[in-house]
Amino acid sequence: MQINSFKPRLLSLTIASVLGCTSYTALAEEAPADDTEVIQVTGIRGSLNKSADIKRMSSGVVDAISAEDIGKMPDSNLAESLQRITGVSIDRQNNEGSRVTVRGWGPEFNLITLNGRQMPAANLSATSANSQRSFDFANLAAESVSGVEVYKTGKASLTTGGIGSTINIQTMRPFDSQDMVASVGVKAIMDRSNEEGDDITPEISGIYSNTFADDTFGVAISGNYSKRDSASNRYETTSGWNTSVQNGEIRDPAGDLIYDTAGSDVIYMAPQNGMYALEDISRERINGQVTVQWAPIDTVVTTLDYTYSKLTQEVARQELSAWFGSGNWAGTDFREKNGIVSPLLLNNNDCCDFSYGVGAWETENENKSIGFNLEWQATDNLNLAFDAHDSEAEAQPKDSRGSNNIVTASTFRRANTQVDYSKDVPTFIGTLTDDQSLDPSAIIASGNSFRNGYMKTEIKQFKFDGVYTFDDGIVESVEFGLSTSEVENRSAFSLNQGGDWGGLGYTGQTSGGGWNSPDGDGDENFDDDAFTVKDLNRVPSNGQEIGINGQYVDVDFKQFTADIADLYLANPSLPGNVFTNCDPGTLCANPEYAVDRRLKEEQDAFYVQANLDFELGDMPAKVNLGVRYEETDVTSNSLIPNYNNELWLSANELILEQDGGIFAEGTGSYDHTLPNIDFQLEPVEDVVLRASWSKTLARPGYDDLQAGIAPQSSQARTFDPSPAAGGNPDLDPFESTNIDFSAEYYYGEGSYISVGYYDKDVDNFIGDSIRQGVVIYPEIYNPATGPRLAEAQAAVVNPGNAAQEIRQYYLDQGWIAADGNLVGDSAANGYDVLTYTATVPVNQDSASIDGWEIAVQHMFGESGFGVIVNYTTVDGDVDYDDSTVGEDQFALLGLSDSANLVGFYEKDGFQARLAYNWRDEFLSATTGGNNQFEPAYTEEYGQLDMSVSYDINESFTVTFDGINVLEENTRVRARADDAVISAAEQEARYTIGVRWTY
Repeated sequence: MQINSFKPRLLSLTIASVLGCTSYTALAEEAPADDTEVIQVTGIRGSLNKSADIKRMSSGVVDAISAEDIGKMPDSNLAESLQRITGVSIDRQNNEGSRVTVRGWGPEFNLITLNGRQMPAANLSATSANSQRSFDFANLAAESVSGVEVYKTGKASLTTGGIGSTINIQTMRPFDSQDMVASVGVKAIMDRSNEEGDDITPEISGIYSNTFADDTFGVAISGNYSKRDSASNRYETTSGWNTSVQNGEIRDPAGDLIYDTAGSDVIYMAPQNGMYALEDISRERINGQVTVQWAPIDTVVTTLDYTYSKLTQEVARQELSAWFGSGNWAGTDFREKNGIVSPLLLNNNDCCDFSYGVGAWETENENKSIGFNLEWQATDNLNLAFDAHDSEAEAQPKDSRGSNNIVTASTFRRANTQVDYSKDVPTFIGTLTDDQSLDPSAIIASGNSFRNGYMKTEIKQFKFDGVYTFDDGIVESVEFGLSTSEVENRSAFSLNQGGDWGGLGYTGQTSGGGWNSPDGDGDENFDDDAFTVKDLNRVPSNGQEIGINGQYVDVDFKQFTADIADLYLANPSLPGNVFTNCDPGTLCANPEYAVDRRLKEEQDAFYVQANLDFELGDMPAKVNLGVRYEETDVTSNSLIPNYNNELWLSANELILEQDGGIFAEGTGSYDHTLPNIDFQLEPVEDVVLRASWSKTLARPGYDDLQAGIAPQSSQARTFDPSPAAGGNPDLDPFESTNIDFSAEYYYGEGSYISVGYYDKDVDNFIGDSIRQGVVIYPEIYNPATGPRLAEAQAAVVNPGNAAQEIRQYYLDQGWIAADGNLVGDSAANGYDVLTYTATVPVNQDSASIDGWEIAVQHMFGESGFGVIVNYTTVDGDVDYDDSTVGEDQFALLGLSDSANLVGFYEKDGFQARLAYNWRDEFLSATTGGNNQFEPAYTEEYGQLDMSVSYDINESFTVTFDGINVLEENTRVRARADDAVISAAEQEARYTIGVRWTY
């Protein structure tokens, strides 16, 4: 074949398929000879045929999803499409696919790329600075995506960062189809959970692609807008479960018998609180992409693309809750199972208050990506490519309300609270004293918290790739490449927290009223119109009158916060007034970050891979031998408080005075050699045997890599080391050694059966190291040290009051002033510098997982029917021990079996699909709401989705989709089956649409 006979389309496909920029779909789509009649299979069958071809032709273990047609992925959400792939599970946020887990490895262990380029990620956490690298698929619409590939084994040409998998999203390019393509789709979204928003919301998408000038220039444009209004109704134990080992009679503070263990050790569990959380959510998503391709000569193809996405989400939250802190459980029905005692029907007799929380915030997640690619067929045998990419992702609040907030009101007329944990969604029933009703005039304010999160990630990447193809011999080709990238991340957080979280409110601190008064707002500080009593009919009642007399209080966020702001203005000395910089009549988040982490990772890499094609006897065989060498330099800057003075005001504590903040800097570096070997053998026609061995890596979270060590409090201990915590920029990445074996039988077009075994041994999991005697502020001294302390200790009269007598001795000697300041030169007085006991992360643990993947894809001849069945097992060698209480445990999160069953029919323009996805129970956390060492298990979950479409003619198609049509709920529990952490009611979501295609 001569150079001048190449067309841009074929050149683009050839280079992409060989270089690992991962357009393997090209293998099934190369242009046929001019005299060959082509029967193009489209729709579901065409999509599955492409996916099967990718799986069969790839080296290593690769699974894929291909679009049925331009603008028609099998699901409207990419994560929901990915969950159909063997071994892939998803996390859901607001009943919508969000992040992926592959073979038990969670989102932070999977790298997401767009057309072979690493995608930046920016996420927000509710109450802290986000530290995750995981990409949220809710940001991307599926219409402009032509396919998704999941690389489960290592490959030298792939960007590093995923030990579970590397997931590559492919977008449409104009040279993919040299004919004009135009498509417009309109959908109506109907979310049955919606309460306050619009019952029907729109989704509009459009695609245009065409080539010009004898197919040497092409433009592709796509756009999508969607709006979804929904609600989330949950029961939550936000403050966690307290757990202890008990033996004998368990009694409450009043002396009443709660439970008799009959002389055996049992694990006794009690909730800290109970809450109904009602959220109304409005989500808007905008996606757009422009791709321009130009082939100035037959041997060169250039591509310039720009991708943009913005996800805006507004949340309005209402809460009804009670605190169970005193343990007054008389009348509670406890159940013992497997040595764990937990309430089945809780009866709490604590007094005082019911709390009504309100929150309102809006956040924005914006992603931008611009890339340039040049592909050059230098000779008949040598193909070269250069790729440059600049991208960023930014997540932040939309306004001064911050990224999350809660403002609480209270009624001090609580008599009793019951929670029935035997229900799928627990029922919460509260009663008021003296049969009183919910009275807005008796409601006062208590605590409030405004959180301000921010995250931004920027990635610059440059790659040079090449492939040399040999004319003959065992070595078919050699791939090679160089790359450099720079990842910069900033994650920040601040907090404005005020009020009285003890439930005492403000009433007793102004002109009238009293502490904990059932009369409530005696000062008339809060407008009664801010509180509307409503029937609680948004959560399952199971035939009971849930809530408080079947009701709850809906709090008007704007009015209530304005009343609190006015109260602060009239009483500037009120405790917790941290809102002095807010606009008049508002409460706001703090724009000055208290946590500010800035990290730069610079990576340089080189790879080479030899691809061998030969025969063992008469059996075709292939071997891929690759190695990637990579160096990474880490620079971390983290804000820590700048304490410059200490005050000794109480016996056991020093108050540290702050003067702004300072940035601590730290560095780290590592290099890795990552080999991969893939062997493929076809012992008989259509049977493929594979064996793969590789090494891959994933990087630690941003919080673990932060620089410096910071005190955990503005108070320091006088006679004991003070606690501090920090990060470690010199951490090594997680490194996985992977083994895969599989057997695949392709017995018909689009039909196959596959059985595979995988094993991953991972090193460098992160644990804690305790460092004693850490000096953070060399100019701050601890007066309770040195010869003066020894003199004061000798003067102690009452050992039981030693700390107070020592401080008084210092006062009497004039060594400290009445205001707590130290007198004289601290170093000259013999004081030691203040030291801390610091907890820092270190690499210390290893773990292994293995499992089986079984998949069947079958087409029933020309009947139009087909089925997909797959099942994945996941087993780890580190388990969480439920019988161990009060200890932090290292455990692997997210390990669970999963399965899919998909049935479809496609014929004469009619398509129908039913897809059932199931995931077994898995450990999702090892700490509780108040940082208790308590596990969280996400219970097994199955979801049925459906899709139906009919082609009215060649141009118009009508569609109907249903998500979670069985309306399955989700539950998260602690170590006991009934110890509910979260139980969410989920309802179905339907879309009706029409699509026009040219």
